[in-house]
Amino acid sequence: MTSAVSTSRGTLPNTGFGAYKSMGGATALLGQPELEIGDNEEAELYSVSWNQDYGCFAAGTSRGFRIYSCDPFKETFRRELKSGGFKIVEMLFRCNILALVGSKVNTHYPPSKVVIWDDHQGRCIGEFTFRSEVRAVKLRRDRVVVVLEHKIYVYDFMDLKLLYQIETLSNPRGLCSLSHHLNTSVLACPGLRRGQVRVEHFGLNMTKLINAHDSKIACLTLTLDGLLLATASIKGTLIRIFNTLDGACLQEVRRGTDRADIYSIALSPNVQWMAVSSDKGTVHIFNLRVRVVGEDRSTESPAAKSPALFNQNSSNSLDPLISPSTSSNPGSSFSFMKGVLPKYFSSEWSFAQFHLPESTRFTAAFGSQNSVIIVGMDGSFYRCSFDPVNGGAMLQQEYIRFLKAETRSR
Repeated sequence: MTSAVSTSRGTLPNTGFGAYKSMGGATALLGQPELEIGDNEEAELYSVSWNQDYGCFAAGTSRGFRIYSCDPFKETFRRELKSGGFKIVEMLFRCNILALVGSKVNTHYPPSKVVIWDDHQGRCIGEFTFRSEVRAVKLRRDRVVVVLEHKIYVYDFMDLKLLYQIETLSNPRGLCSLSHHLNTSVLACPGLRRGQVRVEHFGLNMTKLINAHDSKIACLTLTLDGLLLATASIKGTLIRIFNTLDGACLQEVRRGTDRADIYSIALSPNVQWMAVSSDKGTVHIFNLRVRVVGEDRSTESPAAKSPALFNQNSSNSLDPLISPSTSSNPGSSFSFMKGVLPKYFSSEWSFAQFHLPESTRFTAAFGSQNSVIIVGMDGSFYRCSFDPVNGGAMLQQEYIRFLKAETRSR
């Protein structure tokens, strides 16, 4: 599989993360005037995706794309065009650079092309063209990652030169996750075997293969520092947390007993909580035990304060990652017979829950002050809170139909 990349000379405007070199020609993409927010014609929603800090999300629609801020909720801007919409819209934190992939009906940009769009300049600054459909695009401050069904391409963001090519098992969901700390460069994706996850520690020049599940991987995500990996298989009953340095499983929690399609896994910035959404219409919150011992839970993730972990590869390196405190996730009443009964009876179950319509695909993330934000493919936005001490049913605080700008609070 090969790709074509268009480049040209020049300098990008300062994005808040340093100046990048120009990566493309001045191809006009969204030339006509922006439509008014009050326009009556409702767009069809193709995709939703969080930015790297979960403070915003992008919506790809049949008419273009829209960017929303989460706290407080508001539509930041939208771009509309007549040639068709975008199935993938990927943000780079909160700056003006976006990665766009057109829908199958987009007459200008097909689903096999990635457009790097500078919204400040209002122009395309780079393009990648492939022979097959693009499944996902991931951005770091220094990398552009393009995911195809059987291969992943990693490019330098400065000059768009190809750095790495990674072969994967069939990956129609475009599963891929990146770390986002400046001092770590980690990528996780499906391996070449069923249930296997490949972790690339680019800064350490190290590849770790983790046999996470017996079935195919359905969802995966990394912590911001890339030290921890959360995975689920197509069975959707168990979610596992791994140390990406040595591949050891640190914790296993149970979503349920029947099969489910896991839509999203989110880890809170302080690595205290994990949110899981599925086709069963429930967002589950789990309490994690994989924090650095003695660390203030309100601060940043473990790796930011434990650089020594990068130099450890033995099982001894697990000790600082596992909290000695007992997990607050409820367990089976038969847990006292652990080791005698099947593993199911000693499982850790979710700490808090929020119920949603089963007919809609939802993706969840963490907001501020023990809140969870949830976006649905029906154009709905929820904000709910959970009790960090007692857990249980979460309280809905806000509900918005963001495609219609219809808001009501509780």
